[in-house]
Amino acid sequence: MTNEQRPQAPGPGPHGSTALRREGTRREHSRKSRLRRAEHRESGRPRVRLDQPREQRRRLVPEWDPEAFGRLSERVARFLGTGRFIVWMTLIIILWVVWNIVAPKAARFDEYPFIFLTLTLSLQASYAAPLILLAQNRQDDRDRVTQEQERKQNERSIADTEYLTREIAALRIGLGEVATRDWIRSELEDLVRELDERRDGHRPSEGGEAGPGGEPRGAAGPRGEA
Repeated sequence: MTNEQRPQAPGPGPHGSTALRREGTRREHSRKSRLRRAEHRESGRPRVRLDQPREQRRRLVPEWDPEAFGRLSERVARFLGTGRFIVWMTLIIILWVVWNIVAPKAARFDEYPFIFLTLTLSLQASYAAPLILLAQNRQDDRDRVTQEQERKQNERSIADTEYLTREIAALRIGLGEVATRDWIRSELEDLVRELDERRDGHRPSEGGEAGPGGEPRGAAGPRGEA
């Protein structure tokens, strides 16, 4: 096949531009149809709002407040550790045993060997032990937090003490170079003593100072004679 017989590709003429427009239109219709199908699929379920919090899922296990349950366990453990609980439990056990021994046979509900009493005490102990452990764990957590706060407070106190110690040492060093009252007093006393010595050394003799002629100035001349 020669070059004259080969089919030529559509050029930029009118037929080529028409084919490009048709291809673009077909792609646009395809995109719109996909969008319509996606909207149709999502129309059966509510859209998720991103500006609102999600609803909590329902759980088969009932929910409870751990803080409220912890406070309840502490109250129960605090009551179990008092003498009042021991006294009440002792009275109930004594009444239970006496009633099931002395009462008429028809009125007894737990005869010897008191199986129901044993089961009740076992149930009470099985609930009391976890409650006491939970209360102890909460107390351990509080003690841990308290110890951490005390440790940080002690570190701050030590840092403040070291800072004050350095400041006091700097003040003492600075005061060592400052003139104190005793030092000024001693210097003034030495200066006064030195001035007194100089004044005593330059004091004139008893006859006065000598004049230019070798005679004392205080001596009366011939004109001073009566």
